[in-house]
Amino acid sequence: MAANHKETIYLPLENVESEHCALIVDKGLSKVEGVVTHKVELNNRRAVITVSDHQVVNKTIKAIKDLGYGVTTVKKSFPVLNMSCASCAVSAESTVNTVNGVVNASVNFASGMLQVEYLPTVTTPQALQKAVQAVGYDLLLADEATQQETVEVLHEKKIHQLKTKTIWALLLSLPVVVIGMFFMTIPYANEIMWLCATPVVVWLGQDFFINALKQAKHRSANMDTLVALSTGIAYLFSVFNMLFPEFWHARGLHAHVYFEAASVVIAFILLGKWLEEKAKGNTSSAIKKLMGLQPKMVTVLQPGGAEKQIAVEEVAVNDIILVKPGEKIAVDGMVFSGSSYVDESMLTGESIPVLKKENEKVFAGTLNQKGSFQFTALKVGKETMLAQIIKMVQDAQGSKAPVQKMVDKIAGIFVPVVMGIAILTFILWVIFGGNNGIVHGLLAAVTVLVIACPCALGLATPTAIMVGVGKGAENGILIKDAESLERSQKINAIVLDKTGTLTEGRPQVTDIKWKNDQDAAQAILASIEKQSEHPLAEAIVKYFHTTPTVSLSSFESMTGKGVKANYHDEEYLVGNKKLMAESNIALDESLQKQAEEWSKQSKTVIWFANRKQILSIIAIADAIKSTSAEAIKQLQGMGIDLYMLTGDNEATAKAMAQQTGINHYQAEVLPQHKADFVKELQRQGKTVAMVGDGINDSTALATADVSMAMGKGSDIAMDVAKMTIISSDLTKIPQAIKLSKQTVSTIQQNLFWAFIYNVIGIPVAAGILYPINGFLLNPMIAGAAMALSSVSVVTNSLRLKWKK
Repeated sequence: MAANHKETIYLPLENVESEHCALIVDKGLSKVEGVVTHKVELNNRRAVITVSDHQVVNKTIKAIKDLGYGVTTVKKSFPVLNMSCASCAVSAESTVNTVNGVVNASVNFASGMLQVEYLPTVTTPQALQKAVQAVGYDLLLADEATQQETVEVLHEKKIHQLKTKTIWALLLSLPVVVIGMFFMTIPYANEIMWLCATPVVVWLGQDFFINALKQAKHRSANMDTLVALSTGIAYLFSVFNMLFPEFWHARGLHAHVYFEAASVVIAFILLGKWLEEKAKGNTSSAIKKLMGLQPKMVTVLQPGGAEKQIAVEEVAVNDIILVKPGEKIAVDGMVFSGSSYVDESMLTGESIPVLKKENEKVFAGTLNQKGSFQFTALKVGKETMLAQIIKMVQDAQGSKAPVQKMVDKIAGIFVPVVMGIAILTFILWVIFGGNNGIVHGLLAAVTVLVIACPCALGLATPTAIMVGVGKGAENGILIKDAESLERSQKINAIVLDKTGTLTEGRPQVTDIKWKNDQDAAQAILASIEKQSEHPLAEAIVKYFHTTPTVSLSSFESMTGKGVKANYHDEEYLVGNKKLMAESNIALDESLQKQAEEWSKQSKTVIWFANRKQILSIIAIADAIKSTSAEAIKQLQGMGIDLYMLTGDNEATAKAMAQQTGINHYQAEVLPQHKADFVKELQRQGKTVAMVGDGINDSTALATADVSMAMGKGSDIAMDVAKMTIISSDLTKIPQAIKLSKQTVSTIQQNLFWAFIYNVIGIPVAAGILYPINGFLLNPMIAGAAMALSSVSVVTNSLRLKWKK
């Protein structure tokens, strides 16, 4: 957008419900520098702004979000085609970020994906594609259902093309090397080498030159620029020396040709690219495995009872699907009739099959064992748990770890810096190199251009992240982004919610003790708990499921304490001991003794009273998960401090802590205080992970450095958390931390070798050792080293797959 050209932008607003909200947003817009005019149209739910610079739009959106309102944006992922190195990813990313209406864009070189957030009222995917095409790349705009398959087909095609080119390049380069090394004196040696080298440079290496020209048009440079310059200079210099040898002879020098350098460098780089693409394909094998879980065809029961085979894409919600022994389940649903054991290991990482009977949920991608059953389809297409897992894994694999941002900055300036070093090398050789200064300088400059490799740097982080996230998914650990995977290795304190995290989350009434006549009071208790939303209330309702209910005249919930209700002008209370004390109700000694006894058995005690006295006490137990004690032992063995938070009283919390082996616990914690406890640990300098499963854990999950949700818990907890343990098995937490440590260690190894390779390789290529021992690196060896550096980084990342 030109500086003097003003453009009107329409921003669709969210949560702006009143004139007051509109005024707040409008006032906020007036403070954004660069917004020329602004108004908020409440009826149209949009802000209309005039700006003179595209960057102002992003500042405006941030300002609106900071005020607590939203701007409707679209988040999408597109495969980027024709990228050859990390510098290409940086170039494509900066191009998309300059498109009007783009809020945020990120290109991952390893996965080849663009993740973009944009304003649907300002730009479109087609406009993004146009911008990317202008700088020599392309976007694949297939719909999400076929996108992955199209990418697979293109990837296979690319590997096949590279394989063919590599074989031809190696075959044509072989005679050039043999003659150049051993038979330079045979007749027409130069001409034979020229004949063999020309197709390698001009035909097999043409993509390097075409891409370098595209980059040059936009005043940028990438790896193709380095390859095109180095091989182009070596080839043209050799052609000149072959045609005009007398130019050098007249100066008392021999006219050398370097056709072998030009052709072998291209052959080695093609070989490196072929191996790299094959290895990169393996890093996304987890996604391919997940995608292969869903069957292509399903058996649907027609209204008359007839069976019909249809494609999985045609399945609609409420269709009745028949699952036969050994078949995979196609969509998410609820068992309608029949029963069978189902292997859910591909989603949860748990090897023991689960019995599925009437009214139990089944999930797409899981494998039916020996029985047969019918189920009602509840979630299809993109809504299934499997589809959401695939989407989450793809997003995580495409996200960038914090360390990657620093690497991107280096990759962005890497190529121009290397070109500068190559020119400086040539000048220094010409000045200080004596008679052969020009020839040695040219060779050294070519070698510098060949050996420099931004790809190894660019692949170091994302390939390790892709393998790490994929390995997590295969083990039932869903990781939302690269940052949480990188941060998990620093965890030294874990806060655990009790219900549903340490325990099964299925509380049951184990004991009940009444003071006097129970019949009338029983109906009142059942009626009060029926209206309560507390998980423990559900256990009481189930226990009294045969008791008739009565009509209550009022009902009030008191968070963290209990509930009170009115029946026939008398007030009744159900809750914890604290509520009884606050309501000045005298505690019966025998009931109190019984309550203490139950608490020691880690049972939760619920008190039921009217305004005069305690009527009864109810003991509720939630079985501890079989794996909880083992998981806690493992985490403590890793030197991590564990804290259990529970709303239960001191005695119950203490008993639970002793049974699981937890040293630190807090009882009678209200939901809003969980986040405060996390903050307190953070103030002590700890890296805190919060593990929870309920809506009441969501604030604490959002506050923690790393948040983990139990897969069998609430959707809100899973939305907020950065990691989800699908099976809700706590032993997955030490696994997730180990995976994080292994991934970060691999990233560090990759970056170390990529940096060291360039730091040592470039000076040696420039000829730093020549004055000491006369060693000058051959461009062919430099080409092999450059090809190897990328392949070694990807191979090192793939080692993660086989680590335990």
